Amino acid sequence: MKFVYDFTEGNKDLKDLLGGKGANLAEMTNLGLPVPPGFTITTEACRTYLDSGEEPAALRDEVSAHLDALEAKAGKKLGQADDPLLVSVRSGAKFSMPGMMDTVLNIGLSDRSVRGLAKQSGDERFAWDSYRRLIQMFGKTVLGVDGHLFEEALEAAKRAKKVQVDTDLEAADLKKLVAGFKKIVRAEAGRDFPQDPREQMDLAIHAVFDSWNTERAKLYRRQERIPHDLGTAVNVCSMVFGNLGPDSGTGVAFTRDPASGHQGVYGDYLQNAQGEDVVAGIRNTVSLAELERIDKKSYDRLMEIMATLENHYRDLCDIEFTIERGQLWMLQTRVGKRTAGAAFRIATQLVDQGLIDEAEALQRVTGAQLAQLMFPRFDEEAKTERIGRGIAASPGAAVGKAVFDSYTAVKWSRSGEQVILVRRETNPDDLDGMIAAEGILTSRGGKTSHAAVVARGMGKTCVCGAEELEVDTKRRRMTLPDGRVVEEGDVLSIDGSSGEVYLGAVPVVPSPVVEYFEGRMHAGADDADELVEAVHRMMAFADRKRRLRVRANADNAEDALRARRFGAQGIGLCRTEHMFLGDRRGLVERLILADTDAEREESLKELLPLQRQDFVELFEAMDGLPVTIRLLDPPLHEFLPDITELSVRVALAEARKDPHENELRLLQAVHRLHEQNPMLGLRGVRLGLVVPGLFTMQVRAIAEAAAERRDAKGDPRAEIMIPLVGTVQELEIVREEAGQVIAEVREHTGVELKLSLGTMIELPRAALTAGQIAEAAEFFSFGTNDLTQTVWGFSRDDVEASFFTAYLEKGIFGVSPFETIDRDGVGKLVRDAVTAGRETRPDLKLGVCGEHGGDPESVHFFHEVGLDYVSCSPFRIPVARLEAGRAASSSTGSDHR
Repeated sequence: MKFVYDFTEGNKDLKDLLGGKGANLAEMTNLGLPVPPGFTITTEACRTYLDSGEEPAALRDEVSAHLDALEAKAGKKLGQADDPLLVSVRSGAKFSMPGMMDTVLNIGLSDRSVRGLAKQSGDERFAWDSYRRLIQMFGKTVLGVDGHLFEEALEAAKRAKKVQVDTDLEAADLKKLVAGFKKIVRAEAGRDFPQDPREQMDLAIHAVFDSWNTERAKLYRRQERIPHDLGTAVNVCSMVFGNLGPDSGTGVAFTRDPASGHQGVYGDYLQNAQGEDVVAGIRNTVSLAELERIDKKSYDRLMEIMATLENHYRDLCDIEFTIERGQLWMLQTRVGKRTAGAAFRIATQLVDQGLIDEAEALQRVTGAQLAQLMFPRFDEEAKTERIGRGIAASPGAAVGKAVFDSYTAVKWSRSGEQVILVRRETNPDDLDGMIAAEGILTSRGGKTSHAAVVARGMGKTCVCGAEELEVDTKRRRMTLPDGRVVEEGDVLSIDGSSGEVYLGAVPVVPSPVVEYFEGRMHAGADDADELVEAVHRMMAFADRKRRLRVRANADNAEDALRARRFGAQGIGLCRTEHMFLGDRRGLVERLILADTDAEREESLKELLPLQRQDFVELFEAMDGLPVTIRLLDPPLHEFLPDITELSVRVALAEARKDPHENELRLLQAVHRLHEQNPMLGLRGVRLGLVVPGLFTMQVRAIAEAAAERRDAKGDPRAEIMIPLVGTVQELEIVREEAGQVIAEVREHTGVELKLSLGTMIELPRAALTAGQIAEAAEFFSFGTNDLTQTVWGFSRDDVEASFFTAYLEKGIFGVSPFETIDRDGVGKLVRDAVTAGRETRPDLKLGVCGEHGGDPESVHFFHEVGLDYVSCSPFRIPVARLEAGRAASSSTGSDHR
């Protein structure tokens, strides 16, 4: 097996093997772009190393052969004393994980070669600055030294010199700093900084392998749902230097604005700096447009290369570059992370430019991004107190209490508090706090800083580089320009679309995208929002492509009408138990506790007209579209008096020697019906079979409501769903009774009724015997909430608050099975039930009405297994529509995670 590839040997399609960075360095090399020579160690080598604890036996010789070729090309040896070749060692997994894994620059420098570098470059300061950077990075990344020790030593050197930035330190200052850094390494690592350049490189390669399994990398992969078994490639690249003086520098560029999607020149540039300085946010950058004034020749060449890359990749590209004394070098490119709004705008722009088609455009956006665009925004008319402004790095409206470290952000968030993480700049160790926070605010850094890149990837609101705000993380406070102080716990509001920072909570209003779905804003109108137009077009693409229909979970006419505005094609779940809350609860209580047929009939007689009117309103709201009505399925305890409260009342009455006969009778009945586990007790079809007349009353109400709507020239399309069926015999009994009722209503009203009858598949036995059940069912709707509970054997409400967090942290779950369907367990039952059901009844209609119906990944699964529709809450309907379109077009689209 080959473990090492020269940059000339790979291409962009080898991301699994070479990682994203290595594959794209190879691609740029093939395009003839100025890439420093180098080679990539494969992800396969990393996996072998992580599995066995040792690098593959052939790896060292392969690296040596490629290093020999690199040295021959450069005309000098790694770490050569009089003229050293220096290299960088950088990670690069298949999917971009910004800042999560490790990099070491300037490998090859030593006490001897630093002098040779100074002589060859003619710049002693540059050489010692490069050496101190190597020791600092190597010490932290490879030897595990606390990075704050180096930072404190650097800050002390600047204070001693009375300067603000590290570029003002002179060669003599940096020599002292190198000596200090080496002492830190000796004290903290228990060994001297290695002087052998090959040892430096080998240790750095192992450190990059090891960084795949750091806690921050694992946390990021869980957040982004990146598989844990991919491993990272390692890129060894000849160093080029941006810290050789004012005619050198480093930058990050985007071919379009990653925050808005607008075309133009976007990025950051830092003179006299090395690559990590830009993303670290330790010095504030200048905009990329400034490079035209600083070095027009390099700027013009960069613009040519950016156009080449965007047309080649047919997407927004994120580019890292270095200028070494006027020579432009490309260090990296990748399909860039972007905000939700930018994703929709860019996708439609690229369609208009003829670079991609509709199917590909749908792969460039996600349902999760659409959901972000539906979040509220700040009310522009509200009274606000603006305290600062930074760079609008990732849009959104975030309100929360200021916290100044990740630990506090996580702690407060778990206690139910909304927080804003405030830092000078973030680093990879802040990831868990960034995930927990509503938004991120930094006083340093730009659109390409760590905070900005990670926030955009996660869809978090972020404002960076708010320089006028002085952040003191040690004292947990932020000083405003007027001298006032924001303490930890004070409420802030940050606007990631404008960069504005406000004191206090700013009210929010619906987003324009929600206004569009509600019909209050029309795409194509003269004053239409540009983002709304992009969303409208992408939704049209999805609706044309998708096979899955999208219905709503709705229990009343108001929700049904809203769902219809959002694009619902019917109701997939009407939960009739929700119609018996409030004033009606007592009627159901009386029905369940009735001792005689007369009492039961009286309760049913009162319930019938109420139910009928409920269904009339639903059928009117969804006229012409199917409405699936689930017959009563309450956990019985929800409709019974609280047994403890009732027992106390009776005991007190007995103590007063004034017992109330009805309450005594009620207590006896409640004791008789009391269940230890109501979720697995007398509910669903069991309740309908045990309480005579309950289901037939509901069927009669549905049939009479349908007849009334037909008389009113409406087009009701009712589907009656029997819940919690475990055996076909249950369904057959209910079906026979329902058929008799429908026939009676048909005869009484003279209206021809076409009501279909089916069942919910929400028990493992129902899924396993789906072929039998299909004999008595015209449709199945998978109730994946209960199916997940019964397959896994745990109660959602109980376990999410107890051990789910630990299971996620330990990697037992990548994501909660209640959030995204468990394909291997619950999904297998669904797949098998679909096959068995359709073998019995080829025209069997199949849907899903659990919460998974609105989950993006689950929608793709339901498309794959051949369901006819998904059903979800009204607000998630646009997300389901988009994902159904993406699922249908994914065979023609590519993976743009």
